[in-house]
Amino acid sequence: MTEERRTFLFMPESAYGPTNNCIGIGNELLRRGHRVVFAAERSWEGKLAALGFEEDLVDLAPAPVAEDGAEVEQDAGQFWKDYIKEISPEFRKTTAEQLETVTLPIWEELVNGAKYCEPQLQAIIERVRPDVIIEDNVLAFPALVTAGVPFVRIVSCNPLEVPGDDIAPAFSGLGKDDREGWAAFRAEYERTHRPLWEAFDAWVQEQGAPPLPDLQFIHEGDENLYVYPEVLDYTDERPLGEHWHRLDSSVRETEQAPADLPASFTDGSRPLVYFSLGSLGSADVELMQRVIGALADEPVNVIVSKGPLHDEFELADNMWGAEFLPQTRILPLVDLVITHGGNNTTTEALHFGKPMVLLPLFWDQYDNAQRVDELGFGIRLDPYRFTPEELQGAVRRLLADTALRERIAAVGADIRSRAGVAAAADVIERAAVRERV
Repeated sequence: MTEERRTFLFMPESAYGPTNNCIGIGNELLRRGHRVVFAAERSWEGKLAALGFEEDLVDLAPAPVAEDGAEVEQDAGQFWKDYIKEISPEFRKTTAEQLETVTLPIWEELVNGAKYCEPQLQAIIERVRPDVIIEDNVLAFPALVTAGVPFVRIVSCNPLEVPGDDIAPAFSGLGKDDREGWAAFRAEYERTHRPLWEAFDAWVQEQGAPPLPDLQFIHEGDENLYVYPEVLDYTDERPLGEHWHRLDSSVRETEQAPADLPASFTDGSRPLVYFSLGSLGSADVELMQRVIGALADEPVNVIVSKGPLHDEFELADNMWGAEFLPQTRILPLVDLVITHGGNNTTTEALHFGKPMVLLPLFWDQYDNAQRVDELGFGIRLDPYRFTPEELQGAVRRLLADTALRERIAAVGADIRSRAGVAAAADVIERAAVRERV
């Protein structure tokens, strides 16, 4: 640890999961007396400053304008909310089919954003003069690794993002023993992604950054943090080097207490379920309505994170919810989590010792859902093909499985004892006092 005040520059992906992860770690560094600056995407303006951070924000694309020429103010992460809503019909396809129609277009948008903001990042680094740069994203930004200061990479997606021969390929959602499926998925990924990767790698090197690892879109850091509980991890099959540090969880402490729940939700008369498809998945109103309909007559109470289109659907009588909910304050209260399988929600659910029903939609959500299911911490369902009876049955089985609930509660206690946010801050502080390799 260092007692000297340092400057740490965070650049998170413009989505709630990575940004909230960086907020939690950044808050710990603030608490230790350091200066913390966020080079977040501009739609986060004001929201980070309200938490005590400095903001020096970037645009990943030209600002949208209204018919009168005025800039349109956007909610945090609005670009990705709109984009995912547009392509959500593709989520009904298999993961292999999604490589061309979902995964590749996402990579293309990310690459365009990196190219657009490169001059902005160079200017920010010159102004801020950070001691360490921390990126929580899936894509390389050359300015972050050519600044001449230690670079810390955070992986807050499923750690299959770091590939290996003896683990399933990222984004596939394939089982741990399905090697034939792995080979076919890797071949399709090669076919669909090689041209984009080659062009991006060439551009990255033109900016003075090192070559990218083969078919990977980001460099390894001087130090690397990844957020995933040990009980789910893949390190036995794919060991990582000494500069990789697992955080079993990284739960922020910046959220306020939850809104007052109805008295019937807190009196213990019924099991309490938390339902969230994340800020992106909840834009699929039809899916939200299917889940709500399936649970409407179940003998449970359901807290619903309604998301950005909250005014386009109604909750059942046994439900309560709002557009935004302080998830880390609600999770300790519930008995079961129904989730899209985003990395933050998956790790936070285990942090608080809760079993899960997982409805994966895209990206690494399939990998998290598969891992939780195959290791017995929850049940994976197809979000577009489950019947009401299947969802009801999964909820009933998990709530009735006392042995599983006790096992997961013990896992949660162990995860919480490891203090992931403090461990992350320790690694970042150590990077500040060591010369870059």
